[in-house]
Amino acid sequence: MPRQYTKIMIHEEAIRKMREEGKTKREIASVLDLRQEQIKDFLKQHSRRQRAGLKIPKRKGRPRKRPITTSEEAALRIKELEREVALLRSFLRASGRM
Repeated sequence: MPRQYTKIMIHEEAIRKMREEGKTKREIASVLDLRQEQIKDFLKQHSRRQRAGLKIPKRKGRPRKRPITTSEEAALRIKELEREVALLRSFLRASGRM
């Protein structure tokens, strides 16, 4: 028997509204004439999408063994800015503007 496909995203607003009202998955499925598994899967995907939007990116690289001091941080920032200036100068030379 082939699976029956239902565009559940059409009912997205109604499902979320009923869920906020406190209805169970079984009650929502009976009102919308869907299977309980479809409602369960939709709610799982919806919560996964909500969590994915709140991700905080991890810092790249190996974590420091000791915290960085303000003077070290300032020195690193100066080096970073010097690299950017050198890169911009080389770009301007290559484009013929300097």
